[in-house]
Parts: sequence; structure tokens; C-alpha cells
Amino acid sequence: MNIPFVDLKSQYQSIKQSIDDAISCVVNETAFIGGKYVKEFEQKFAELYGVKHVISCANGTDSLYITMKMLGIGKGDEVITVANSWISSSETISQTGATPVFVDIHPEYYSIDENLLKGAITNNTKALILVHLQGQMANIEAIQVICKERNIHLIEDCAQSHFSEYKGIRAGLRGIAGSFSFYPGKNLGAYGDAGAIITNDDKLAEMCRMYANHGALTKHKHEIEGINSRLDGLQAAILTAKLPYILQWTEQRINNAQLYARHLAGINQIVVPTIRPDSKHTFHLYVIRAKERDRLQHFLKEKGIETAIHYPTALPNLQAYRYLGKTPNNFPIATQYQSEILSLPMYPELTEDSIIYIANTIKEFYTVG
Repeated sequence: MNIPFVDLKSQYQSIKQSIDDAISCVVNETAFIGGKYVKEFEQKFAELYGVKHVISCANGTDSLYITMKMLGIGKGDEVITVANSWISSSETISQTGATPVFVDIHPEYYSIDENLLKGAITNNTKALILVHLQGQMANIEAIQVICKERNIHLIEDCAQSHFSEYKGIRAGLRGIAGSFSFYPGKNLGAYGDAGAIITNDDKLAEMCRMYANHGALTKHKHEIEGINSRLDGLQAAILTAKLPYILQWTEQRINNAQLYARHLAGINQIVVPTIRPDSKHTFHLYVIRAKERDRLQHFLKEKGIETAIHYPTALPNLQAYRYLGKTPNNFPIATQYQSEILSLPMYPELTEDSIIYIANTIKEFYTVG
């Protein structure tokens, strides 16, 4: 059996006519930059997600950077984020001129440990980039209280948590803004780079839209200096074509996670994901912790099962952040888990037969030794 980590081809085949029609319309109308297809996606995503403003941009990384710039974050400021994430969550902080401050992860849920947050706040802290990792929201209720008490901007990084919920409220709707990536492998993915900012704040929405378009809301009327970060018409049309299916795909991911939990039960050498109470975990990733992780990954590969590691090195342990003067001992949980975590195949089209095969192969590895 050959099981890919993500099967984008199967997803395409399942909605091929919708995708092909969307691409054909854009090409026939040469609507490649801006225009009605971008506006249509922004409007439909806003309606489906339940937010006032969607500001599309070139990618998820830009969405974080643009938001921070328009909140006035810059040199001399500090922005907190989690120790275990993709580097976009931290490099964008540095790009504004601010300094990233890392906080260790919660041992059960792998997102930022809210119990450590207050200890990371200083007089220079201006914002928190709260990463909702793997498809599960952090304890945003408790974190929101801390941010309000200390007058800190709460920015939600939702790149892995499209339509995730905590106590019935979706990711990205509690903070000042939410950042989304539509990279092809995401739960809602384009066929290239794409991203968006969501917010209910009218002024921030206007400033982000302006900044992403060379500082102009109307062509040639540049009110500020900005950058060029635009969603192209092809990606917008593809995303719009996928929108009618995203809630169904989300439920299929959740169902597959339940199947994993059932078939992996009893394997004492691994730890399966823990779902936070009152949460809707949308399982962008299905991440286990495993003894002898590297050997297990190699064994699975030999059996035709593709896996991944998100992420092999915690952010503060990277060479890029050595200048901060921290050591792995400052982040004991993230440091421990970086050698244990393993992402198993997860996508809506994954079958129960495939999940059973994966589970049995993991059992075989630990039985054979």
C-alpha cells in the first residue's frame, strides 16, 4: 500500500469540473490581478466564516507582517509567540523591527502554555501572535484576559486552524485580527501561495488593505508607502470553488482523527492527540508522539507510508535565533517534543482501510522491535 502524507490529486479529482471551470473563467477573462474573482472570494469567505472584513494577500506570512505593521509594531517593541511553530510566526516579528519572545508549549495541547505567558510580558511587549497549532485552538479565553489586562494586541495565527472553534467561537474572531494561509496543503488550500487577514475592526481592515496594495486604496493615490502583497485571480477563483466543500472536508478530517484514535489505542509507545475540552479540533495535522521516532518514521516509509515532522527544531533552538541568548533548557517541553513528534497522513479522502494499515504498521514496528 502507498499512502501519501497529503493527497491533493484526489481532492482535485473529486471537484475537477468546479476547479477547471474556475480556472477557465479567469484565463478567458484575463482577470489575473485583482478584480471580481478576488472580491468574490473575500466576500464569500467572510460570509461563511462570520467576519466583517477579509483582506486577501499573497501568503500567510505576509498576513502576519501586514497586521503588525498596521498596528504600529516596530523597533524597540517585543512580540510574544510560541516556541513550536513554522518560522513565519517569528520571522515576521523581526521583519517589523521588533524582537520575538518565545514561550514554551503546553505539554498536552502543544500550543502556547498560557500559564507561562505572564512571565514573558515586559513593558516593551506590544502583541502576542497566538498560533492555533495543528488544527486546535489554544486556550484563547484565558489568554485574551491576560492581553486585555496588559493592553497587548492579540493576533491569531490560524494558518493551521481554518474553522477550528473554542467554546463555539472560530479561530481568528477573538483577537484584533486573524492570519490565514491558503498554502496548497492547508485545510482550505490554493494551487500556489495565498493568504488573508480577517478582522472586525474597520480601521485596521482599511489600513491593511492599503498597505498590501502599495499604500493605496485607489490606484495611483498612495496615502502611505506599502508593499505588494496581492492574491491573484487564479488562486482566488480556486479557493472560491473549494469553499462549498470545506465544512464537509473538515468533518471528514475529524472523523478520520476519531478512527486514528480507535485503531491506535493500546499502543503504549505512542501518545495520540489530546482534544481540549469545548474545542473543535479540525486536524490540519494528526500528530503523535512516539518512542524511537526516527526509526519508526523510516519503518513507515519502507512500508509505503509517508509522514512528516512539524517541526524538527523548536524555533528558539534554531541558529537564526541564537542571538537571543536562550538555550534549549529555557524551552524544555518544546525541546523534548521536537524529537518525539510525528505527523501521520491526514486528509479528507483518507480511508479507514488506510488508517487501519497505518495503525497496524505502527503496532508491527513496536512488536518486532
